Amino acid sequence: MPVIAPMPAARPARLPNQRDGADDVVAAGTTVDHLTETYRTHYRSLLGLAALLLDDTASCEDVVQEAFIRVHSARKRVRDPEKTLAYLRQTVVNLSRSALRRRILGLKLLSKPMPDMASAEEGAYDQLERDSLIKAMKGLQRRQREVLVLRYFADMTEAQVAETLGISLGSVKAYGSRGIAALRLAMEAPA
Repeated sequence: MPVIAPMPAARPARLPNQRDGADDVVAAGTTVDHLTETYRTHYRSLLGLAALLLDDTASCEDVVQEAFIRVHSARKRVRDPEKTLAYLRQTVVNLSRSALRRRILGLKLLSKPMPDMASAEEGAYDQLERDSLIKAMKGLQRRQREVLVLRYFADMTEAQVAETLGISLGSVKAYGSRGIAALRLAMEAPA
């Protein structure tokens, strides 16, 4: 079982209203020795607490070790050594919650399926088809091209196309069917 190594001795902290000539008074706080003893005594119980909150042993050990590291770093803020264990328990609970949040977020991100990506060959083939379609569209009569673009690329109804171009509904149908027939011929013809 690892033991927290004591930090090198530092000058004792002074209280804010103390002068240089007065007796040295150490600020209250948890000592390294007390924290080491707390570690020896309560490590297994804190590990059990983490095990109730998390499901795998490695995460439980990581959480408890991180809790001791955090308490060690903030030991001067834990003024009453009797509250060290309570502070450790609360830190274990908070770190366990954070670990669970990270897991849930990871599962949400992993559960989204990746979109199917086209292969390079498919992309090149699609580009060739688009190029030949654009070339064929340019070969159509102006009205046929207008009707097909509004009907199929702008996704308008035949009535909307008729209103937009100012022509009758029958003309839209006629230009559309002739335009599609001309596109079929142009697309099937060898380039």
